[in-house]
Amino acid sequence: MEFNIMVIPGDGIGPEVTQEAVKVLHSVERRYGHQFNLTYDDIGGCAIDKYGTPIRKETLNKALTVNAILFGAAGGPKWDHPEAKMHPEDGILALRKGLGLFANLRPVKTSDHLVDSTVLKPEVIKNVDILVIRELTGGLYFAKPKRRYSTRHGLSAVDTLRYNEHEIERLVRVGLELAKGRRKKVTSVDKANVLESSRLWRQVATRISKEYPDIEMDHLYADACAAQLIQNPRKFDVIVAENMFGDILTDEAAVLAASMGMLPSASLADIPIVGKQALGLYEPIHGSAPDIAGKKIANPLASILSAALMLRYSLGLTEEAVAIEHAVETVLSAGLRTTDISKDDESPLNTSDMGDQVAKQV
Repeated sequence: MEFNIMVIPGDGIGPEVTQEAVKVLHSVERRYGHQFNLTYDDIGGCAIDKYGTPIRKETLNKALTVNAILFGAAGGPKWDHPEAKMHPEDGILALRKGLGLFANLRPVKTSDHLVDSTVLKPEVIKNVDILVIRELTGGLYFAKPKRRYSTRHGLSAVDTLRYNEHEIERLVRVGLELAKGRRKKVTSVDKANVLESSRLWRQVATRISKEYPDIEMDHLYADACAAQLIQNPRKFDVIVAENMFGDILTDEAAVLAASMGMLPSASLADIPIVGKQALGLYEPIHGSAPDIAGKKIANPLASILSAALMLRYSLGLTEEAVAIEHAVETVLSAGLRTTDISKDDESPLNTSDMGDQVAKQV
């Protein structure tokens, strides 16, 4: 089968880890006889340097024509000026918004082979399998007004947290649909004790859940959820959350998986249903990590696992996705590690060597 994939390496360690994901995709091509037509483009700081904008209209238009997008990372200290008129992250936010990618799926699944590579007790993280679904195109990151201004008391700034029923309903519905194939439990996260937007969120989530009598839904305040993610993570199955809460909670959940370098994500424009492919953007959650960029020590597994999600949700290649995931587990079971998940007495692989090992196992 033939597929068109846009590859956007981005900034920092983005190009390094994305290169390894592409390497693994080539192994899938050879083994299964597919053809992945890859086109490359720029978003983020590199696009600001080249074109004077974090994303070009041509890039967004091209993204609408492909089957899926594989993205690296955006941002870095070079462009990190509070008074700058544009930021690298504006590019990826505009891409998500422009493509209508409202549902960000972030699986947090611990590996038995990494239970000793985290600061948490093995009995706490063993057999954790959580799917966090973060709303991606609304809330504080997008709503207006969003500005900084002067007053007689000094500088002030405002960000607006706004959601409507439709935005909440479609996100919650993704969680309920995906829970059908899991443990049939959804936890809706909010701050309904203090935020009016969260009160609406809880009201809509409760209403939609009644259409799914076989799915158990409970509600947690975001701060309580943060505590329980570390204390008792196995209690969670599917978590649905608004944009900022989902962002923060999944970064915290990286502790469960031993490193942010282990967590992939999928951003989708539709409810993922077996047999139905939707345009999606796939990226590791870890960001550009400028402090280690160019050192060849970044963990590419999150990017590689993001490629597996791409095969599953946008290309409909479930067997091939499983092959990549099994390849990652095989490599970890052999004791192969990158710096972020290795112990002091272990000799870690560099980024490229880890990609080689996974590609070899596909």
